[in-house]
Amino acid sequence: MRKPELLTTASTIEELKQVIEAGADAVTIGEQRYAMRLAGEFQLDTIKLAATIAHERAAKVYVAVTNIMDNETIKMLPDYLRALEQCDVDAIIFGDPAVLLVHKQINSNITLHWSTEMTATNYTTANYWADRGATRVLVPRELNMEQIVEYQQNCKIDLQVQVHGLTNIYHSRRHLIGSYMERQPIPYESSAYGLNKGYYLIEEERQELSHPVYEDHNGTHIMSAEDICMLENLPELIESGVQSFMIEGLLKSTDYNVTVVQAYRAALDRYVEEPSQYKEDPEWLLSIQRLQDPSRELSYGFFYKEQVY
Repeated sequence: MRKPELLTTASTIEELKQVIEAGADAVTIGEQRYAMRLAGEFQLDTIKLAATIAHERAAKVYVAVTNIMDNETIKMLPDYLRALEQCDVDAIIFGDPAVLLVHKQINSNITLHWSTEMTATNYTTANYWADRGATRVLVPRELNMEQIVEYQQNCKIDLQVQVHGLTNIYHSRRHLIGSYMERQPIPYESSAYGLNKGYYLIEEERQELSHPVYEDHNGTHIMSAEDICMLENLPELIESGVQSFMIEGLLKSTDYNVTVVQAYRAALDRYVEEPSQYKEDPEWLLSIQRLQDPSRELSYGFFYKEQVY
């Protein structure tokens, strides 16, 4: 049985070291000028350092290049992709076709992972990108388990599925919070990276749910009120043949992310070693629950729902 990759995010070099030591096989990082919803800012010098540290520990580094590209950003892409190749990163994650075109124009050898941030809920579209050089697809979070299995069975390339953490539910290129707060009499704190903590959207009819809101260089992002947690159902996903399991560490502490990685690492290793004898250790989930924000429920996301589009 092929052991799935365990992938997570990192906000700093120190967190990258810790999640790899906790058991992550790969880490996604990036620079907000070229990517959205990053756990932290990694510019080229730090990306190079991250790749060196990861490779010394037999892990991989993927760089997100998932922004909605404007003309000015596209002009910088050739030099940026060449620089990433010099940094020896293991793959870039792209959504905009412009990234693929530039990748080909400069004859880059960096592996391509296609992100469905540009939305595609079918394997035919994934195969379209496979024919153009992509080796992996990050499947939409809206797919349920049955759809993921069908996707896997008919897709030409590897699948990456998010198994833990929050998800994005809304994005605007406008800085909605910043624009609003600038017009208020009470001053607010901002930073070069953006407003990334302490702001929530609460619906009038469902006031028990709080949706985290943060802003970065690329606008306003509203996130889910719950965290996906597929730890208890990991064997089903492993048996489906999915090649990469993603833990989203955005807006979480390093301690939390390390604990989550450790739990999923233990579950993956135990199941792959002896599937017929697999038994879940209750401590895996309990260790996460101890650090889980009590206002955020751990849920199965859309894995067992019938999604209506």
